[in-house]
Amino acid sequence: MSRVEITSTEREGEDRVQTDDMVWIPGGTFRMGSDHHYPEEAPAHRASVDGFWIDRTPVTNAQFREFVRETGHITVAERPPDPAQYPGALPHMLYAGSLVFQPPRRVTTLRDWSQWWTLMKGANWRRPYGPRSNINVLGSHPVVHVAYADALAYAKWAGKELPTEAEWEFAARGGLEAEEFAWGNALTPGGKHMANTWQGNFPIQNLCEDGFDRTSPVTAFPPNGYGVHDMIGNVWEWTADWWSARHEADAAKPCCIPQNPRGGREEASYDPAQPAIKIPRKVLKGGSHLCAPNYCRRYRPAARHAEPVDTSTSHVGFRCVVRSRTSQPA
Repeated sequence: MSRVEITSTEREGEDRVQTDDMVWIPGGTFRMGSDHHYPEEAPAHRASVDGFWIDRTPVTNAQFREFVRETGHITVAERPPDPAQYPGALPHMLYAGSLVFQPPRRVTTLRDWSQWWTLMKGANWRRPYGPRSNINVLGSHPVVHVAYADALAYAKWAGKELPTEAEWEFAARGGLEAEEFAWGNALTPGGKHMANTWQGNFPIQNLCEDGFDRTSPVTAFPPNGYGVHDMIGNVWEWTADWWSARHEADAAKPCCIPQNPRGGREEASYDPAQPAIKIPRKVLKGGSHLCAPNYCRRYRPAARHAEPVDTSTSHVGFRCVVRSRTSQPA
């Protein structure tokens, strides 16, 4: 992979941005979304993106630690919530912490995620499973418990940006246009696991046939056709786009295909199920190690999920992109 540097006059951040650990995505027109799975993925439609660089892997704990050391950044999960943003919340519930997955002994319905998610006091990127955990041997694992503002702060520090949903999906497909997954139409071709997902009866039984029960090192699984790792599974990834319940309809003519499209509107991204809480939501992509055949089959490039910008969890991370006319390899 060639090395390209972008001067600070072209973007904010470090004096010079290096793309050694990034992959050049050539851009083009593709069919975004899907008409065959969850309703929010529809309708499938044509979209075009310009070429861009994308991180070869999700941002790791080691990389995020360097950012924190240099900037002193305190993540959202490390700060108590603002009571004004949560009307009606009991004071003793407003503490610094983050959502941690904990397998329950039994479940009554898969529609109630509170059975396996716990807002754990003291959980954050340094302590992903609670106060008694640490990341001492997890340097090559993706950083988790990062809210949108944390991902954005890292990207700015690195002189990069967060990808749009269209850029992310184009890169995730790896050059495959109509395949179900980032590697083809079979979830486990020849019995080989291509991503860190859940095997067994979620959320009670994890058979760990892929070798991992939680996150995995970011290069543990094969890269896609563009040479990018972990676009599917392991952790969900933040994008820059506001959430919309559906995609826009396909363009009637080739001349009208949207170029470098952006998602919905901030004011329309709120959760209609919680009208009193006005926290906007961004689009997550890629699925995670908790996606299973019997629950959340979102280990596909077209899959998407809404996440409040103030929320952090043990299965959400991010990666960055660089956009520049001068950044393409020679």
